[in-house]
Amino acid sequence: MNSETVYHKNQSRTVPEGLLCFLFKSRVVQQHKGERNFHSFYQLLRGGSDEILKSFHLENEPALYTYTREGAAAATSNNDRSNHKAVMSALEVIGFSKEEISSIYQILAAILLLGNVEFESEGESVQILGQDIVNHISELTATDPDCVTKGLLYRTVATGGGEVIEKGHTEKDACFGRDAFAKALYERLFGWIVSRINGIIEVKNYNPVLHGKNTVIGVLDIYGFEIFDNNSFEQFCINYCNEKLQQLFIELILQQEQEEYQREGITWQHIDYFNNQIIVDLVEQQHKGILSILDEACLSVGKVTDTVCLDSMDTKLAQHPHYTSRKHSPTDKTMDFQKHFRIRHYAGDVTYSVEGFLDKNKDLLFQDFKRLMYNSSNPVLKEMWPDGQLSITEVTKRPQTAATLFKNSIVALVDKLACKEPYYVRCIKPNEMKSPVLFDNARCQHQVAYLGLLENVMVRRAGFAYRQQYARFLQRYKMTCEYTWPNHLMTSDRDAVEAIITQHSFQGDVAYGHTKLFVRTPRTLFTLEQERATLIPILVLFLQKVWRGALARLRCRRMRAIYTIMGCYKRYKVKAHFWEVERRFAGVRTMPDYGKSVEWPAPPAALAQFHSITTMLHCRWWARQIVKNIPPSEMLEVRAKVAALTSLSGERKHWGVGRAWERDYLSNVRDSPQTSSAFIRVSKELKNKDGYSQVVFSGFCRKVNRFNKSTDRALLVTDKYVYKLEPKKQYKVLKRLPLDS
Repeated sequence: MNSETVYHKNQSRTVPEGLLCFLFKSRVVQQHKGERNFHSFYQLLRGGSDEILKSFHLENEPALYTYTREGAAAATSNNDRSNHKAVMSALEVIGFSKEEISSIYQILAAILLLGNVEFESEGESVQILGQDIVNHISELTATDPDCVTKGLLYRTVATGGGEVIEKGHTEKDACFGRDAFAKALYERLFGWIVSRINGIIEVKNYNPVLHGKNTVIGVLDIYGFEIFDNNSFEQFCINYCNEKLQQLFIELILQQEQEEYQREGITWQHIDYFNNQIIVDLVEQQHKGILSILDEACLSVGKVTDTVCLDSMDTKLAQHPHYTSRKHSPTDKTMDFQKHFRIRHYAGDVTYSVEGFLDKNKDLLFQDFKRLMYNSSNPVLKEMWPDGQLSITEVTKRPQTAATLFKNSIVALVDKLACKEPYYVRCIKPNEMKSPVLFDNARCQHQVAYLGLLENVMVRRAGFAYRQQYARFLQRYKMTCEYTWPNHLMTSDRDAVEAIITQHSFQGDVAYGHTKLFVRTPRTLFTLEQERATLIPILVLFLQKVWRGALARLRCRRMRAIYTIMGCYKRYKVKAHFWEVERRFAGVRTMPDYGKSVEWPAPPAALAQFHSITTMLHCRWWARQIVKNIPPSEMLEVRAKVAALTSLSGERKHWGVGRAWERDYLSNVRDSPQTSSAFIRVSKELKNKDGYSQVVFSGFCRKVNRFNKSTDRALLVTDKYVYKLEPKKQYKVLKRLPLDS
């Protein structure tokens, strides 16, 4: 399994998830030289900003950390920063909150710092070198520093009598507990991310009527066999997984091919293939398989080492044709005594080093670490460790070994795949340079073997490369035959397909099934595809011409209909307007205002100009009706008011049109009740003094000087003089102007 981002949508969610977690967590503390298994660590260190790294107490150099030191020597990618940003963006897009994303990288940083924790022995006690790194781990995991120190140095044990004691670690046990803790952190983080993504993409409030059939799509990203210079427990498990999946793959491929050929009545050429059930039994058989031997050694009382376990395998598996060791092959110097054993897998021989097998198989995580993480104030971490809520006295069942857990996951995975419809996409893994090199041909041949493609190629070559139902084949290639285009008149689609094949002289390269056509070589398809590609542009142009003509005719009919409807509608609107005008102005001759208060209806757009003429004629008629009732003696005043209307329209809101002209307003008691008597006295004095005969106009006004300042004044106009008076000073004469000047 070569990808960290393995997402699956599976309702059970237990089969692949546990398998993947195990494979990845085992590599956290062990990397092979020249290999970068965990790109998330390198993206964080080389792609994270200085601010982020500082907050996580990290530096941007993978060689400074134990868990990334080996991979740092490999050719590094220059895209770590862009990849880191892409991962951050992808997490936000899929629905992770900023707090969850921060928690993910805090856990990764804590794992890196855990790898740098070192221990030293002082007599019988063990101490941690440097308290700062413990404080940083405590900060990243939101736990108490003393609890972290205690979890790394001590183990809580419950005795048979229910008494709880603390047992100090040896330096070796402390290192083992540290690595187990780091692997468990990564395992829980990986499983939580997969579950979180599954929960986000899961259909909420599922309704079969709305969402259709409740189906499941699972994606399993797997790489083939792993063979390194030093192959350990991880490679053994991965290769066992590939053996199981290869067995299922071959069975399904051959079974599907055979069933389809028999169902379609096609002659099938039997293909002999290697049945790797014997290798699967070598690994998983009860009481005799390698996994059972490992579990038995882990559960044994006393000092059991990897060498003792290898001796047990040599004894129980001595007669197995696919197992050997240096003890059984003394002349084979590629293996060491009491260290190596070899399994002959279906893809080739793999030599494994037994060193560390038992420790990795036990892979027991102390309960102290589980309780420590459960008591974290970080809700994400707390959610990952639900089993930490149990006290030491409540945990009584011995946990299963890593091999047993892995085997159970594999068996469940194979059972689930067997009841589904699998589709395989086999890929060649590129080299680290992502470019061709001289030895890539041999490398690809090895990958073909390791990926299990040889049997697949043999099955495909013995059968037919392409098969398709008659209706779909006819639909795609019917334009290449004059008898089938555009539609055939034959009795069945099979006869039409035979006509296509016969016209191209491909009779010897095909076979006719009951419902499908089988084509043996790709050359036949290539020829048909080339001819189809040549005809498609011609057919497209023809269809475009026909369709454009149909659209033009349709638009023409629509436009004619539109213009007909528009003409009828316009005539109706004109008639409706005149009907409404007639209704509203039916009784205007008897109205007091001769219909001036009647509101005209809004005319249609076609009558806008005619409406203006009609309104003007009505206004002239209305004016004539008003004027003819005015006595001749008042016509002079009416003309004066019309002149005033012409001069003052828009200048003043109220200009006296509603009252009779009285000329001398200052002497009128109604207009000037308080000052009329004073003005009458002043006007008599001026009349006696200046000798004018009559008052033409008098009234209040407002004077505005050149500085834009205004004052109240009175204006008196006689037949000889114009007077400017001060109303606040008993109408004192401020200025007198003769009319002739």
